[in-house]
Amino acid sequence: MTSGAPVRDSGFDDFLDALADGDGYYLECSNGHGSFPPRRACRVCGETDLEQRTLPSSGTVETFTIVRVPTPQFEGETPYVTAITAFGSVRLTGIVRDVDPDSVERGLTVEPSVERWDDDTRRLTFEPR
Repeated sequence: MTSGAPVRDSGFDDFLDALADGDGYYLECSNGHGSFPPRRACRVCGETDLEQRTLPSSGTVETFTIVRVPTPQFEGETPYVTAITAFGSVRLTGIVRDVDPDSVERGLTVEPSVERWDDDTRRLTFEPR
């Protein structure tokens, strides 16, 4: 096994690249169901004709959990909030940053961002607006 740059997931990494450049997008079928790339078919109705749409600049927290006991990958970062957010018709999951975890509540307005780890991998995060 060789080490080096992380393996690139073309759909997900393309999404993160666009988001980091301020050009976030999602995929939508003709029935208005939003999907997170790299979907090839709608997760709700199965339609395969998906169009790229501009991701709204802000979304809202729909549900969340406060993580107080981390996996080894997140050791030293607790407590932190993992949230499912609504950006139009698409739902995104990520970590809420720059907020007291105990003050997060449903309906909190957030903006998406991309955070780079020390090992050069990236994760989707949300900043309160």
